[in-house]
Amino acid sequence: MARVASGYSPVGLHRFTPSFQNSKSLQFSGTSFRTQRRTHALRRPACQMKPNPIDPPTSDELLIEPGSAKDKTSQVTETSSNTAFPEFPNKNINKQIAVASTLAAVGLFLSTRLDFGVSLKDLSAAAVPYEEALSNGMPTVVEFYADWCEVCRELAPDVYKVEQQYKDRVNFVMLNVDNTKWEQELDEFGVEGIPHFAFLDREGNEEGNVVGRLPKKYLLENVDALARGEASVPHARVVGQYSSAESRKVHRVVDPRSHG
Repeated sequence: MARVASGYSPVGLHRFTPSFQNSKSLQFSGTSFRTQRRTHALRRPACQMKPNPIDPPTSDELLIEPGSAKDKTSQVTETSSNTAFPEFPNKNINKQIAVASTLAAVGLFLSTRLDFGVSLKDLSAAAVPYEEALSNGMPTVVEFYADWCEVCRELAPDVYKVEQQYKDRVNFVMLNVDNTKWEQELDEFGVEGIPHFAFLDREGNEEGNVVGRLPKKYLLENVDALARGEASVPHARVVGQYSSAESRKVHRVVDPRSHG
């Protein structure tokens, strides 16, 4: 035992001790190494924040210049507005406008033609008999006319328009100067030219007359005065271009049954 104990010389203890120290040193080194690895592991994302020339830039690295977002937004808004509301009408709208204009023109043309299509015979057929006009208590317009009278035919559309406007308040009478039945009325109203329009109040008294080709307003204003019960008409004695009533002697027709 003493030998064995003596065998533990200071040298041996010295050798053992460094061995133990080396173990601790290794353990510390290992711990230090692991710490360094963790440090490197923690630093690795920081290193990866730098962009790789090959990889595309991340969203954090994109730089937005001031005003660029507003410009892009305004461009998108302008594009959408231009798409929703075109600056110029398309072909369909142009076609619709053209069709509407054509229809309006055709309607106006047809209405004009219909007005010119009114004849003296139409006016005579719609006229109130003279005897009835003098007895129904309404004012009366008496037109002396003839089928051969060119001026009478020209004014027929205007007379028709006025008649349609006032026929519920004013009598419209047509007397054909070729009919011998109206010889007395021709003398009474002093008819020398035709068309001759005599304006009578509710009692049958003549307030005025206009003769020949005259603007429509003369007839319209006189009829309006009669309808409103005015004491006089604005155009009491007016004469335009007319056809002579003396021509009726050539075209005289005896027809007592007709009021025209």
